[in-house]
Amino acid sequence: MILNAIIVEDEATSREILRNYLKKYCPNVQILGEACNIEEALALLRNLELDLVFLDVEMPYGNAFDLLDKVGDIDFETVFVTAYNHYAVDALNAHASYYLMKPVSIDELIKAVDYVAGIKAKENALQNRVLAPRTNTVDGKITIPLQDGFEVIQTSDILYCKADDNYTEIYLNNNKKKLVSKTLKYFEDTLDSASFARIHKSYLVNVNEIVKYVKGKGGSVVLSNGKEIMVSASRKAELLSYFS
Repeated sequence: MILNAIIVEDEATSREILRNYLKKYCPNVQILGEACNIEEALALLRNLELDLVFLDVEMPYGNAFDLLDKVGDIDFETVFVTAYNHYAVDALNAHASYYLMKPVSIDELIKAVDYVAGIKAKENALQNRVLAPRTNTVDGKITIPLQDGFEVIQTSDILYCKADDNYTEIYLNNNKKKLVSKTLKYFEDTLDSASFARIHKSYLVNVNEIVKYVKGKGGSVVLSNGKEIMVSASRKAELLSYFS
């Protein structure tokens, strides 16, 4: 699929190299514009319908994260391009789809574009469709510890689980909440991976309770009870695979 993109990079040489690489090795990327600072980039982002933004981290009068904060809610994917690897965690927190180090590797660039193309294709396929997960039932039970014993919960009754340090909050479809002295990783390993997806470092959701996917900065899902939960970029492709 064709990806409409822009390049945000303050160095002219770096813009030219990336532009030429994309033209030669990623012909499905259509560059609609280029910017060398935050203000130019902001104008492009507000006036173009984009699938992908190649974004340098450090720019004059601010950085990539300042730019994304100014844009607000967005529905494009972001590939960070930088010479500094210490921005990796910040990039993930900003819902980056991919992180490329300078000098840009052609193989890594192709991987980044292919990854984004896969995400956008799945998003487009889901946009006008009622979500129907691969699995229609969640079988089984789990036990959660109590001071005087344990409680048995039907896994099909679980809407989502939320991390709370070394505890996990379990939200059920009867509007009840359970606080359990187990980590979210414990429940990720315990619950059926075909029916529960880790969509964020803090959330594990029952995919059968997802009724809507919302495109945005990182994307989000809406559950049957109306709860909307953000999806981290690193988990987006895995989540969308449940509905393909």
